[in-house]
Amino acid sequence: MSDRVLVITGGQGQLGRAVITAALARGLKVAAIDHSAVDPFDSQACLEIGGVDLTDAAAAKKAVDRAQVHFGRLDAVLNIAGGFVWQTVDDAEPAWDRMYRLNLVTALNTSRAALPHLKASAEGRIVNVGAAGALKSGMGMGAYAASKSAVHRLTESLAEETKSSSVTVNAVLPSILDTPENRKDMPDADPATWVRVEDLAEVMLFLASPASRAMTGALVPVTGRV
Repeated sequence: MSDRVLVITGGQGQLGRAVITAALARGLKVAAIDHSAVDPFDSQACLEIGGVDLTDAAAAKKAVDRAQVHFGRLDAVLNIAGGFVWQTVDDAEPAWDRMYRLNLVTALNTSRAALPHLKASAEGRIVNVGAAGALKSGMGMGAYAASKSAVHRLTESLAEETKSSSVTVNAVLPSILDTPENRKDMPDADPATWVRVEDLAEVMLFLASPASRAMTGALVPVTGRV
């Protein structure tokens, strides 16, 4: 079993669980953090931390510190927690602030809380989840795309700020993930062209590994055949 410890937010979602499953299969140790209760993984190498509001900086720090105390170290943070909404700008209940908090603030708070621990690692890593759809927005995508574009800028800025340390900061930019929710919402689309969560997990775990040490500040497209 590897000594490396990963903090994975959004551990209850489809992508979060795929990343956790793949990490545990590699012998990595994982702290799975989520706003809801995390269904337990059958592994002593996984610490489930549920009921955490990562939009609250103090709550994020408490969860990250708990993971560090439990395992004795932290080596990587994978910021998967987030949300999506499709709505036009003239919607009666704008979701711009909600998207900003779910997608940017969660990643910012978790990264800030983890940085002191990651800098103590010989190979510290932060991997964010941006979006290919944030490179050029479309109808109904404004709130989501704006928040994910902010994640891209956070990734680039933090990568520059950590260049003198062991920490690298990168982001994946997926297109459409092949999840039950997306299949339900887009019944006429061809999911064979989408990105499997297991495949995105592989890319994220590479970026979280020592092998990615030459990369920082990268926004990596993972778009399948879309």
